[in-house]
Amino acid sequence: MWPCFGIHVLLAVAVTLSPVTAEAQSENDVTGEDVYPPLWDLAPGNLLDFPVKDNKIVISAWNYQDRLGVYKSLLNASAKYFAAFGPQNSGNILWGLPLQHGWQFRTGRLADHSGVTSCGYENGELLCQSVRSWWSCMNYYLAIIPFLGAVEAGLFGQLPYEIEILPPEEQKVDFCYSVKDCWSRMPKLMDEWKTFFEYLLSTEHTAVNSDSFSSFKLDDALGLMWKAHTTSIAYALPRFQDRLKYLSDPEANFGEDWADAVDFIAATHFSTDLLTTNNFQSFLPQRMLVEGDVLPSISDFSPEQNKVLVSLRVLHKANKLTGGLLLKIWKKAMSTEAGRKLGRKLIESLVSSQELELLDLVGIQNYFQVLFEDSQFLENKRFQRGLI
Repeated sequence: MWPCFGIHVLLAVAVTLSPVTAEAQSENDVTGEDVYPPLWDLAPGNLLDFPVKDNKIVISAWNYQDRLGVYKSLLNASAKYFAAFGPQNSGNILWGLPLQHGWQFRTGRLADHSGVTSCGYENGELLCQSVRSWWSCMNYYLAIIPFLGAVEAGLFGQLPYEIEILPPEEQKVDFCYSVKDCWSRMPKLMDEWKTFFEYLLSTEHTAVNSDSFSSFKLDDALGLMWKAHTTSIAYALPRFQDRLKYLSDPEANFGEDWADAVDFIAATHFSTDLLTTNNFQSFLPQRMLVEGDVLPSISDFSPEQNKVLVSLRVLHKANKLTGGLLLKIWKKAMSTEAGRKLGRKLIESLVSSQELELLDLVGIQNYFQVLFEDSQFLENKRFQRGLI
């Protein structure tokens, strides 16, 4: 019963999270300005567009436009590997990273929420990314680390200059600033991002041909990218727990729920191309959550946005109550390419035929609460009888 029920629950929650509930955009829409992150056109497009000082390319990772330029350089340098999957680089699976970052900027999540500085505010330094922002710090490990992994892998070829990442004004020990520095401090994480980009480089002669660059290989690329992505989050999450204190309780809960949900999304090898990610993000909150925001009745959020937030909360609580068993069940079901494909098709068919009611989500959470309490009761009984 456990595995079957677990899969049913996960598919139900995934229905609410699935991007296909949004109206599909055609390939002709990729030229629309709204599909790109804010200030995308103004961001540096390659590494030599950044300032060069003392024979070093200098990147200010705590400036939104510079960090966006890191992403843009990655997208441009990897474009040829995804040419067969959409016009104008729209099929590139790295789009998920800058689009998430743009959503964070647009919704004010990269600003200083401690009230100490004006970093990230319109009446202060709008393009500033605060080292006190939980979102900004977490994103560092999904921007600078992938970038340095790509540099080490050779994605940018032989560079004429070294790379220098400028540190923040405080909390400098929480970050690394060069390929050498990051390798010495987090070799496993750097290796996983390097492995992903080395895989792209290994497919250079086949990526331009859709016949030879099969869906299986795309699935491999997605798997390697998501593995590195989840490792980045796993490394950063405990490091930045202290930044959550600057957020409202609803926003802090949402941040942790979102970080946990990524593991479930990653297991399906979810495609993070331009259009799919844009559709997906339309269901995320378009402002920061504040005290007084009560789910599922936040008045200025759409019903779908309320539902997504409830889904993320339920998924996080259910996984925590089961000691991570829910995630293990899901990963097991998604452990083959056929399983992942079936999972995505099941989600799409469920979305097209029915909607998940909020009452169902509350019922799922209550079920796991009762199940957990029953399991604790049985464990105590077994202990009393000397069985364990």
